[in-house]
Amino acid sequence: MNHSIHSADRSTHLKIVIVALVAGIAVAVLGISARTGSDLTQTAQVVKAGKPVVVTSSGTSTVR
Repeated sequence: MNHSIHSADRSTHLKIVIVALVAGIAVAVLGISARTGSDLTQTAQVVKAGKPVVVTSSGTSTVR
């Protein structure tokens, strides 16, 4: 058994790459399945304008 990545042979590197690839695919599948399991129906929200508002200021700034 190789305890260091520097002294590992070619087959050990290949095993590490395969395990990382499988783990990455598992995470992607889990994320996609979690996303598609939610309710994807959306309704349009209509925002209507209300009465106009007048905003005034005295032009001076107050420092506290």
